[in-house]
Amino acid sequence: MITHRDMQPIPLSNLVQRIAAFSDGAIGGNPAGVLITAQHPSEPEMKAIAADVGFSETAFAAPIGDAFRVRYFSPASEVPFCGHATIALGAALALERGNGTFKLILNDAAITVDGHQQDGIIAAALQSPPTHSTAAAPPLVAAALHLLGYTPDDLDPNLPPAYIHGGANHLLLGLKRRDTLAAMAYDLEAGRVLMERAKIITILLAYAETPQRFHTRNPFASGGVYEDPATGAATAALGGYLRDLGWPHQGAIDVVQGEDMGMRSLLRAEISPIPGSSIRISGTARLMA
Repeated sequence: MITHRDMQPIPLSNLVQRIAAFSDGAIGGNPAGVLITAQHPSEPEMKAIAADVGFSETAFAAPIGDAFRVRYFSPASEVPFCGHATIALGAALALERGNGTFKLILNDAAITVDGHQQDGIIAAALQSPPTHSTAAAPPLVAAALHLLGYTPDDLDPNLPPAYIHGGANHLLLGLKRRDTLAAMAYDLEAGRVLMERAKIITILLAYAETPQRFHTRNPFASGGVYEDPATGAATAALGGYLRDLGWPHQGAIDVVQGEDMGMRSLLRAEISPIPGSSIRISGTARLMA
């Protein structure tokens, strides 16, 4: 709680900004909560606020020196990094402090986010934590396919299953067909159990329309969320994976996510040639009522 000039307590949840990151113009995007305060609320308060907001993540930011200490909470748990909430935070900081680059200190990394607004358009770009990827264990792949109702024949041999990391751990499954991606369905509780056991945040399902244009979906049962309409952390991990794979990305990929759930979102990942280095993830944002 904080106290306004009339000394009436204001619930912190009332101060949360609601911003859709990676929007497609005035529609779509992934809603995130953003709370910027002089000091972080207690951990139980942050958990309660995130649950009350009800979005897949809420970012909590407090100034520390020339940077902001940032923590991310889903309705069910704390997560180490959230891309779309970072884009939303960049938009909020640009609106509050003007266009610029803002240093962020996460639980396990230090990154930056650029935020700017011009002519009514708000945009942001983050530099992800370092990335890495490795081949996924066959038992986990088999369990994930069973969860999602897929078979090994549905997998794209050019995108072999992998553990991928860009600030958080994900399992990547590449699919041969766009309609297979659209048919995704699974049991939320079974998904939560699998993700917690495998220590992954999401399963990233990816279909390559072209070498530089992907369609993705992200089951996020570990956070109590059936699916994210835009996932910056997983897109950063995807960019690092494609670099490790030697994929012909030509320096950048565009990602369409959320289309199958009616929340079309647009993400761009810029991929440097340096192995393991940060991936730049960018998109626009819109303020929600």
